[in-house]
Amino acid sequence: MSPPLADEPVEPADEGADPLTDGEYAEYLDDLGPAWEVVEDHHLEATYEFDDFAEALAFTNEIGELAEAEWHHPDIHLSWGEVGVEMWSHDIGGLHESDFVMAARMDRIYDGDD
Repeated sequence: MSPPLADEPVEPADEGADPLTDGEYAEYLDDLGPAWEVVEDHHLEATYEFDDFAEALAFTNEIGELAEAEWHHPDIHLSWGEVGVEMWSHDIGGLHESDFVMAARMDRIYDGDD
């Protein structure tokens, strides 16, 4: 049995790599929480809900620390009681396995399993 997706390493795409196709990323998407979807075969999007602004801000800070530690940065949209996240590998202009690993780690933080 393979380790959970969140336990996999975050590795950058090889130079010249192509983004994942829908057939290639489908299994990774199945391993993520229900908040995540692939948009236009280009990027991942999720919206996490919170009881108030303070909880949303704390989550934003935690995923910001994760992004800095892994040097893989999502677009984060903070509002009252909600955090939106967009993730893709800019170097290849689309999705890479590491995007799904980061998403799984964000799910883990949200679920309090970190």
